[in-house]
Amino acid sequence: MSKGNNTFIPSLSATINRRSGLALLVASAVAIVGLAPNPSFAEEKKAIKVGIISGEDEDVWRVVTAQAAEKGLTIETVVFNDYTQPNEALERGEIDANAFQHQPYLNNQIKTQGYHIVRVGYTGVWPIGLYSKRYAKVAELPEGAVIGVPNDPSNEGRALRVLQNEGLIKLKDGTGILATTADISENAKKVVIKELDAGIVGRSVEDLDAAVVNTDWALKSGLTPENRIAQEPIADNPYRNFIAVKAGNENEPWVKTLVASYQNEAVKAEFDKVYKGTGLSAY
Repeated sequence: MSKGNNTFIPSLSATINRRSGLALLVASAVAIVGLAPNPSFAEEKKAIKVGIISGEDEDVWRVVTAQAAEKGLTIETVVFNDYTQPNEALERGEIDANAFQHQPYLNNQIKTQGYHIVRVGYTGVWPIGLYSKRYAKVAELPEGAVIGVPNDPSNEGRALRVLQNEGLIKLKDGTGILATTADISENAKKVVIKELDAGIVGRSVEDLDAAVVNTDWALKSGLTPENRIAQEPIADNPYRNFIAVKAGNENEPWVKTLVASYQNEAVKAEFDKVYKGTGLSAY
């Protein structure tokens, strides 16, 4: 307030009563607060980093990035080569979101690693399948056939259920989705289960009688639908992939924009083009 105003106010105060003076002070205070920044409103995030797995998904996320840009959100994709890194990076705050996993996998990661990560929007589902380059039908698999399965907890249980659905093995009653070979109660054809890294099992089909392979790794390994002799059911499939963020961020405005940037017709068209029907949109 200027020096001139300081000399003016005393003369004004002589002509106003205490109540009107108080009202003037309150109004002035409100005006000042209105001009000041409100600390309760955090600046909305305009640029984020999203972790994805290398390969076909990079093409899909180029379209997602373009969709987000139209909505005022800049996305930088961070590409990983295996499934263990994106959640660790998200937990550490090195990225803002990731998109590569299903709920059984995340549940196991939370249990074993103590992560604080939540699902915010579904992306797609890739029905896991049994592939073979030696046999055209499950019934042709010989006694003692060597069958590869992914060795990570959630996908191994998933693979064993495919084998059970095809009558090759039987799991113990009450076995959950994290079944292992120790849960096999019957093995009439004496098949040999070979546990391999998810990224390797598809490339090993040439050396096996058959292998249960995640669809994305099947594509990377050069396997085709013609090599697939069995597949898990699609209805009520618990293995839909999704976008995930750190717990506490799920209601942030940028998360809503991120999900909307994926769940639209432009991205679906690219998804269908890239995955050629082996993956299905799941939102």
